[in-house]
Amino acid sequence: MEINIEVAYAKLDEQMIVPLTVPIETTVEQAIKKSQILIFFPEIHLSQNKVGIFSKPCKLDTLLRDNDRVEIYRPLIADPKKARRKKAET
Repeated sequence: MEINIEVAYAKLDEQMIVPLTVPIETTVEQAIKKSQILIFFPEIHLSQNKVGIFSKPCKLDTLLRDNDRVEIYRPLIADPKKARRKKAET
C-alpha cells in the first residue's frame, strides 16, 4: 500500500511543497530524499536542520501516515523572545 504526503521547505523569499506518493513504511528522511528538495535547496543539511510533521517536531526515522506534511525548518535568525522584547521597548 501507498500513502500521499507532502514535503515542504520555505525561505523568506521562496518556498517549495512537493507532493509524493510513498510506501506505507516510509520515514521522514526517506521522504525528504525522495522529494529531491535537497537538490533545489543545498543549504539544507539533515544533520543540522530540524524537521517536523504539521509543526510538531519529530525525528528523521519517524514513520509517515497518509496526508502528513513533512516540514524542514530553517535555523532562527533571531531569538523570538528577544525580538518581541525589543519591539515592545520602541
